[in-house]
Amino acid sequence: MTDSRYLKRTIVKEEVDCNSLGEKRKLRIYLPPGYNEILSYPVVYCQDGEEFFNFGRIATLANQLILDEGIEPFIIVGIEVDVSVRTEEYAPFGNRFEAYSTCITEEIIPFVERNYPVRREPDQRVLAGDSLGGSFSLHLAMKNRQLFSKIISLSGAFYDASLELIAAEKDLSTLSLYMIVGLQEQQYTTDTGTYNFVDLNRRAKELLEERGAKVRYYEKDGQHLWGFWQKELPEALVYFLE
Repeated sequence: MTDSRYLKRTIVKEEVDCNSLGEKRKLRIYLPPGYNEILSYPVVYCQDGEEFFNFGRIATLANQLILDEGIEPFIIVGIEVDVSVRTEEYAPFGNRFEAYSTCITEEIIPFVERNYPVRREPDQRVLAGDSLGGSFSLHLAMKNRQLFSKIISLSGAFYDASLELIAAEKDLSTLSLYMIVGLQEQQYTTDTGTYNFVDLNRRAKELLEERGAKVRYYEKDGQHLWGFWQKELPEALVYFLE
């Protein structure tokens, strides 16, 4: 992707007061080609926001989809994270999980909606995340179905605590997920242990479908790395934004 049209991106950096966490949280906001404040746009909220922009190249991919593939222009909000507390914020057993969830729903989203012309219907908001960011996106949507209905999960870290939360639900028919996992992720070590991500994603898929969620699911050759996820991002975005 060396075409200069793809590389001319508008990315705005913002900072939001997250009183629920007692700190400020940095955002990276991508504005599409032809951005106009009098229009309205679908919006994608990304966990690990810095990595989605730097390693996932999501802004360049978005330009390509909009300019060449005819996808409706959309806005991307990358929510940055301090990796030292990432598990505490993203995992349901983390001690910052509830506060971070509140930060998104009560502080980040209202800030974005005050300052940018994003649409406010649940089917016009997409949550995206890799690994723990993917499972967190699902949990956030399950807890806030009045806000979210679409989730992109790239090798979601569906640990036992996550699977138990899904299993405890009776009806997830309002949710739609795009899930992908790499076949070389059967023994991946994280800060909490070594896991078979393929098995975890299969189990999550089964639980979700049993509860009525719509799931587009893929297993492909790939490792637990951005080199794999970056290649899969365009299809995931097209699935929800076409």
